[in-house]
Amino acid sequence: MTRTPLLGPATTGQDAPARTGRSEPPPGEGTRARLRHAARALSGPGPWKRGPVLAGLALALGSLLLWHARITDRGGLGSLVETFLPWSGLGVPLLLAAALWRRSASAVLALLLPAVVWTSLFGGLLGDKAHARGDLTVASHNVAAENSDPARTARGLAASGVDVLALEEITPRARGTYEEVLAKAYPHHAVLGTVGLWSRLPLSGVRPVDIATDVGPLGDAKPKAAKLPDNRALRATVTTRRGPLAVYVAHLGSVRVSPGTGFATGTRDRNARALAGAVAAERNRRLVLLGDLNGTVDDRALAGLTSRLTSVQEKAGDGFGFTWPASFPVARIDQILVRGVRPASAWLLPGTGSDHLPVAAGVGW
Repeated sequence: MTRTPLLGPATTGQDAPARTGRSEPPPGEGTRARLRHAARALSGPGPWKRGPVLAGLALALGSLLLWHARITDRGGLGSLVETFLPWSGLGVPLLLAAALWRRSASAVLALLLPAVVWTSLFGGLLGDKAHARGDLTVASHNVAAENSDPARTARGLAASGVDVLALEEITPRARGTYEEVLAKAYPHHAVLGTVGLWSRLPLSGVRPVDIATDVGPLGDAKPKAAKLPDNRALRATVTTRRGPLAVYVAHLGSVRVSPGTGFATGTRDRNARALAGAVAAERNRRLVLLGDLNGTVDDRALAGLTSRLTSVQEKAGDGFGFTWPASFPVARIDQILVRGVRPASAWLLPGTGSDHLPVAAGVGW
C-alpha cells in the first residue's frame, strides 16, 4: 500500500526556495537616508542646546574684534589688546574644534561672527603683496643697547644692500663701531643721540625732532646740548633722483608691564603725539618714517601717525611681519610708514643679535 504524505510532497535541497536577508535599498537611497537623518538631527533641539558656553565664547570673541576700540585704555588695557589682536584669530579654529566635538550647532553658527570680522580686519595681510623692489630701499633696526657684537650687526645690515638705513638705541660705546663698519657702504650719515641715519645718497637738513622725551619741571629749561645725548628722533632730507625725500627716524618710549601700573604706555603715548605733530607740520609731501615705535599700527596710541601715513608692510608686505621679540616674534612694533611715495615691497632682514628683527621696504614714485 502506498502511503500518501500528510504534508504534501517532500522537497529536496534543489527545490527549496532560497533564503535571502534584508532587501537592498535602491541605488542612492542610502545617501538620501543619511541626509534625512542628519537633517532631523540638526532640526531637533539637541544640537542647538549643546555647547552654550562655547557659543558664548564665540560671540564674546566676535564682540572683542568688533568693538576693541571701545575698550578702556586705563592701565593701558586698550593698547595691550590691540597689540596682540591678530592672535585672537587662533580662537576661531580652537573653538570650532571644540564645537564639532560637542556637536554644537549653535556654537558653530556663533563662530561665523569672529571668523568674518577677523578676516575683514587681517585677511588682507595674508600672502605676499610685493609688486617690485622699488626705486629706493630703506631699512630700520633697533640694534639694542645691550648688543654684544655691534660690528657683526653692522656687517649684516650693510650686506642687505638697502639705500637708506636707520638705527635706534645706539649707545655711546657702540657708536664708533657702527660708524666705522658702515662707512664703506654708506658715505653719508648722521647720529643724534641714540638714533642715526646712514645713506648712499646725500643727506641734508639733519636736525633733532622734539618728541617730548625730556619733560618735567626742568625739562624745558635744559639747553639743547644737555638734551642731545638722550635724543630719540631726527629728521633729514635724502636727495634722490626724483627730488628731496623727508626721512624721520624715531624711537618712542618703551612700554612696561608692572603690577602697580599695569600696561604702562604714558611715555610712548606722549612721544607718539609729539611725533605726529612734527609729521603733520612737515612740508615735504614725500616722507618716510623709520623706527621702533613700540606699538603696532592697530594700537590707538599711534592713530595720529597711522591716520596720516601708510604702513608699507600692510600694503606690500608678506604676512604680518612680526619683529619682536626676535627669538619668537609676536608683534610688529618696528615700522616703516610713508606718505607721498608708493609702497612697493616689505620684508624682514635676518636677526643680528638684537631683541628686534630689522625691517626693510622698497618704495617707488
